[in-house]
Amino acid sequence: MKKIVKWLKESIYTRPLSPGCKQCATGSKMVLLITGLCPSNCFYCPLSKEKLQRDRIFADEWELKDENDTEKLILEAKYIEADGAGITGGDPLVVWERTRRYIKLLKERFGDDFHIHLYTSGLQDSEHIEDLIAAGLDEIRFHPLLRFWDDMDNSPIRYSIKKTVETNIDTAIEIPAIPGMEKHIFKLVEWADQTGINWVNLNELEFSETNADELLRRGFDVKDDISSAVKGSQETAVKIVEFAKDLRIGVHYCSSSFKDGIQLRNRIMRRAKNTAKEYEIITEEGTILKGIIVSSVSTLNEIKKTLVENFGIDEKKVCLDSNKKRVEIPLFILEKIANNLNKLGYKCYMVEEYPTADRLEVEKIPLPF
Repeated sequence: MKKIVKWLKESIYTRPLSPGCKQCATGSKMVLLITGLCPSNCFYCPLSKEKLQRDRIFADEWELKDENDTEKLILEAKYIEADGAGITGGDPLVVWERTRRYIKLLKERFGDDFHIHLYTSGLQDSEHIEDLIAAGLDEIRFHPLLRFWDDMDNSPIRYSIKKTVETNIDTAIEIPAIPGMEKHIFKLVEWADQTGINWVNLNELEFSETNADELLRRGFDVKDDISSAVKGSQETAVKIVEFAKDLRIGVHYCSSSFKDGIQLRNRIMRRAKNTAKEYEIITEEGTILKGIIVSSVSTLNEIKKTLVENFGIDEKKVCLDSNKKRVEIPLFILEKIANNLNKLGYKCYMVEEYPTADRLEVEKIPLPF
């Protein structure tokens, strides 16, 4: 009987554990959404409205203009000091030639040790899996349709899975831990074990803007007031991991708090350290603090001139952000002069935001406090 390893933020697993999961824990795995297109129509799919069934490409939060916009892809990998990439969707096999090209590009740029895993339903162009393996793919995580979880011998992707198992790359199954589906998942894990699959990953089921209505219609609820995770999903996953103690196969339960509190936090911390400007403060959570000034009557250049000439601020410490239509300066300086700037008709704020490409705003507090 194998030991159940209690990992980070309630995640648990039985060995072996995917190298890709280990990289996620350090924040060194870049998330490459290669397309939002997918032949499946899973009721629990959490993909956002902006990406669901749309052919868009994102390296973490940074959208690529098109498949030839590879400069951002490489830069994002550098910014987070990536040791690998998880290619997701949608379904990467829908655009298998693009996927192959990106695998080759990343391997050529960062070396053979750059670990790349891929998620797929296996329903689309599965005959091209060999082409992706030849390009350097290290691991495939199959996502079988729910109706076949307890009858994989009749699944349309069983041959693709068995064929992949015979290659020299790691083969996995990854599904959400759906409450009430324990018996079906037990059978899926047994089948995976007998087939020679390396591991099964169970994700905590979560509400999103696109799946919330369907999850509620099916009777699911959130587990508490501060989480988007589904009540009972964690308990279901724990039962599966307990069941798998006697099996050869590794089973990993990945909690939603692991994804937010470990994977995302560590990734944005790595990015912050490589992208933060001199005047930006990096918090313990990896977010960025700064002072900003906005005005409805003055241009950004006029605000800058006021700061330099009226308040004696070094112009090197004044940054004009034309995209967000604001002036940025060190927070400690703005705290000292905010009251006087307000008298001039300017609005001053302390802003906390992610160091990601989209610079998602966490908090915006008027100054002076």
